[in-house]
Amino acid sequence: MRTRTLTLAAAAGAALLATAALPATASPSGTKSPASTQEGSVSAASLLAKVTSCSQISNSKYKTDDETSATIPVCGKNGAVFWKADMDIDCDGQVTGKCNGNTDPWFQDDTAFHQSDGRPLRADSLPYVVVPSSSSIWKYTSAGIKGGGVVAVIYNNKVEYAVVGDTGPTSIIGEASYATAQALGIDPDPETGGTDSGVTYILFKNSQVSPIESHSAAVSLGDSLAKQFLQNN
Repeated sequence: MRTRTLTLAAAAGAALLATAALPATASPSGTKSPASTQEGSVSAASLLAKVTSCSQISNSKYKTDDETSATIPVCGKNGAVFWKADMDIDCDGQVTGKCNGNTDPWFQDDTAFHQSDGRPLRADSLPYVVVPSSSSIWKYTSAGIKGGGVVAVIYNNKVEYAVVGDTGPTSIIGEASYATAQALGIDPDPETGGTDSGVTYILFKNSQVSPIESHSAAVSLGDSLAKQFLQNN
């Protein structure tokens, strides 16, 4: 797995300045760990069947780790973008027993996008995905991707719905929160966990979960968007 760099903190800060406050319609205390690794009514096989080929929309490709070559493109589909990569573990955000400076050598106590109460996201209970910070390779906002957008994360024939919750280095792709990994059966340890390959990320354009910390809202909206995705591709 890659060694995370301090550019993550700078990228998160820059993205935070550009992010509008989300509506305070629910308490973050309602955030719970996902109860199932097969969420919604759309199967992993059905989604994967729609992303067998890539129409590249990124100007070039991403690395999965600092030491690897750039081989991962961002691909476009009707209503979504996707990539196939590894999964590194993001434990950034609120300090908890599982995510803190002792458990994660690269821990940052902030995320690019915040809960409805203004606090950072909670990585050990909220499934979220990290997108690369905007660069000459690709600018995620230009593709209709925003903080709180819905992501279908697929691994080992399982589907987990997450939100876009953080931004990362400009040249690396393939990272998600502790809770995302745990729900998919991937080792969530921020230092030694993750998986080197086999993860598909489908990000639905112009979507946004409100409040961002409501996983149940992400599942409901994600299931609806996944059905549309199957119909439109």
